[in-house]
Amino acid sequence: MGLLLGAARRPGRARRLPDHRAARRSACVSAPLGRRVAAEAIGTGLLVAVVVGSGIQATELSHDVGVQLLANSLATVFGLGVLIALLGPVSGAHFNPAVTLAAWFTGRRTPGGLTLRDVAAYVPAQIAGAVGGAILADAMFAEPLVTFSTHDRSAGHLWLGEVVATAGLILLVLGLHRIDRASPAPAAVAAYIGAAYWFTSSTSFANPAVTIGRAFTDTFAGITPGSVGPFIAAQLSGVGLGLVVVTAVYGPHTAAVRRTVEI
Repeated sequence: MGLLLGAARRPGRARRLPDHRAARRSACVSAPLGRRVAAEAIGTGLLVAVVVGSGIQATELSHDVGVQLLANSLATVFGLGVLIALLGPVSGAHFNPAVTLAAWFTGRRTPGGLTLRDVAAYVPAQIAGAVGGAILADAMFAEPLVTFSTHDRSAGHLWLGEVVATAGLILLVLGLHRIDRASPAPAAVAAYIGAAYWFTSSTSFANPAVTIGRAFTDTFAGITPGSVGPFIAAQLSGVGLGLVVVTAVYGPHTAAVRRTVEI
């Protein structure tokens, strides 16, 4: 988060740097719950619209699957980065139940952390937004609305890809939080998802809400409803693995100690 500067300071006077959780609370979670939920629903909806819409556009413009995936991944990188930068100051820009659950688990015993009430509001909003985003994308491209996908993704190597993709995302998000580096988050998270499109066999859904939403479109980015459950199970396993890796790298999560800087 960095040093927060206030009024002019007298030379030699010690000034406290705020706890990074308090700063996060004031910056990202101080908005009323209703506004935060709206930001999560809108952000997740627009994210899915980007993913699904760019997939439809790509298949209409090219028959090369590699070009289609490249177009889809680039649109997702740019769209996700913009959405995080725009809505992060309101809700934290989770757009993802996996991130919400990880944030709640790590901050549940600290002041300013997400509460179960927050989780219970965020997750349904994310899912509803994701479904709405898929329908919106289909409508924009004159595709049939609410047509369940026939794109089967039931295979063990794809589930492993989801475990890896989700664990990496949790490591990135919580790692940036642990080292107090929130400012690179929009670019870092977007870049990671763009890379994971290509280095995972599943093309990195890494998001239960987005997975559910993508079942509602029988287009390039779709996933058959029968594949949704195993994908979500793999993603939740990735959350657990990500939390273990974060603890191994950064140590147990404890309340941050307030620091002073001589100015």
